[in-house]
Amino acid sequence: MDDMNNRAAARLFILCGPTAVGKGTVVGSLCERYPSQFYLSVSATTRQPRPGEVEGKSYFFVSREEFQGLIDSGGMLEWAEVHQQNLYGTPAKPVDEALARGLPVLLEIDLDGFRQVKAVRPEAHSIFLLPPSWEELKRRLIGRGTESTEEQHRRLETARVELAAQNEFDELIVNDNLADAVSALAKSMGLA
Repeated sequence: MDDMNNRAAARLFILCGPTAVGKGTVVGSLCERYPSQFYLSVSATTRQPRPGEVEGKSYFFVSREEFQGLIDSGGMLEWAEVHQQNLYGTPAKPVDEALARGLPVLLEIDLDGFRQVKAVRPEAHSIFLLPPSWEELKRRLIGRGTESTEEQHRRLETARVELAAQNEFDELIVNDNLADAVSALAKSMGLA
């Protein structure tokens, strides 16, 4: 199996999807079901740690200068400045170390991050997590109760853009049932 684009040969996996589709829930369940069988990429950020966040588990907390150094040296697979304040991104070194140990690696990132990673790692297998319907996505977002009405509208507009990009991905998984979505992701990653 020399084909690096073959899903079984791919060891780097990208999971993307719109807001409220359940990416975090699916990934959390995957981690519980398959502990130590894959590496879940940890993002780096220049923001300050929040209570309960753990260095190297929640994020890699770095200074703006350190982050810029990683960008300049090609040490970031993808990155973005969020709200014109803090930098967030995926450091290449831990990903490459996990791949060298033979572990599949999962990146849970946004659409722009996916495009950046795919440009530098075209062998990555990309998976887009879909809601069962637009109405269900709206119901989930509103049901969270964590965003203002204005923020909900903004996120839904972003979701429309993300959903329109689904054809850029290697695989689509519908998150209609959590157990089924986790099983489909595990199968894609060669865990099941």
